[in-house]
Amino acid sequence: MSVSEMFITLQGVLTADQDIREEIRKVVQTLEQTAREILTVLQGVHQGSGFQDIPKKCQKAREHFGTVRTQLASLKMKFPADQYYRFHEHWRFVLQRLVFLAAFVVYLETETLVTREAVTEILGIEAERERGFHLDIEDYLSGVLTLASELSRLAVNSVTAGDYARPLRISAFINELDSGFRLLNLKNDSLRKRYDGLKYDVKKIEEVVYDLSIRGLSKDKEATGDGEK
Repeated sequence: MSVSEMFITLQGVLTADQDIREEIRKVVQTLEQTAREILTVLQGVHQGSGFQDIPKKCQKAREHFGTVRTQLASLKMKFPADQYYRFHEHWRFVLQRLVFLAAFVVYLETETLVTREAVTEILGIEAERERGFHLDIEDYLSGVLTLASELSRLAVNSVTAGDYARPLRISAFINELDSGFRLLNLKNDSLRKRYDGLKYDVKKIEEVVYDLSIRGLSKDKEATGDGEK
């Protein structure tokens, strides 16, 4: 094979690769749009009357996740199954965002942390790497850290809305989350930096709880809660 023929062959490989990446980008753009629509729905909980409509907002968000599953099914078909990590950077950010949104919905519904397996069911992808297009553990953890930031904001807005019990529950949840992350040996630089931000979320929520305590509101709510039990 001549040098010219070699480079013509190489160009063919480059062109095919570029075509795959372009197809992936198109699907990722649709995923990003759907993620924005889900976020718009869920952001309504931060408004004064939003707490009363949480079930409806979660239901609406779950309807959008139906679109996400269709889009991810399309994305799977754009590249060879064994080349997931070759193209991973194209969808890494949007997948982390979708993990956060799924985790936020589950938290609003149950006030618990969604498992990685539950997220994969919501998104319609695999939990195990060997089974194809899957949810990488680090992507799952990044989405959970974004949830922590969102909940610190929710704690502040809960007080504004007159819901003084919610920040106490959020505080307990975030502290448990922080304890969980402390068990991990994080070697991913990006993930470790994001985890460093968790301590600020913990501090922010602690300040909210402290303020409620100073004003005597947390004690009132705790007493009410005990009475109800």
